[in-house]
Amino acid sequence: MAKLLEIRWHGRGGQGAKTAAQLLAEAASSVGKYIQGFPEYGPERMGAPVLAFTRISDEPIDVHCHVTEPQIVVVLDPTLLAKGDVTAGVPEDGIILINTDRTPAEMRRAMKLSGRKVYTVNASRIAEETIGRPIPNTPLMGALIKVTGIMNLDALLEDTQKKLSKKFAGRPEVVEGNLKAVRRAYEEVQGE
Repeated sequence: MAKLLEIRWHGRGGQGAKTAAQLLAEAASSVGKYIQGFPEYGPERMGAPVLAFTRISDEPIDVHCHVTEPQIVVVLDPTLLAKGDVTAGVPEDGIILINTDRTPAEMRRAMKLSGRKVYTVNASRIAEETIGRPIPNTPLMGALIKVTGIMNLDALLEDTQKKLSKKFAGRPEVVEGNLKAVRRAYEEVQGE
């Protein structure tokens, strides 16, 4: 892992970009990393574009602003691809992870991308089938750790289970559904 890994999440209100950024950061903290996980809102309403950010490092993080040059971009809602350049600031060796039913090659052509690594997973479908709602955030966390090696799957699952068990106390089916979604996306993510 790079000294400082920066991730930018592109989603819409209600898709869990903020939650994913924070859960991933907290899971990285549980394995000894320094972290930041925070959102940047526009109009705060369901369906409005939302950015969230995660920083993970082996050393203390002394930068406190939004991420402009991420090594990784995660797109929770593929309709945002037509609303602006989600790849802005991503280096040529960066990673673009997209929630879509299309292949990485199809997305590369549609986005007219050169360079960068493109990965896709149908996180909304996985969430619908495992959680009962098409909220793509936790499946995308599983796909992200698979394509980056930020941490191992068991560490992510263990910390996520702890956090979600508090958030969804008395609803173990929601927690288990999210854990299944993470595992499935980890297995189903595709890259070029």
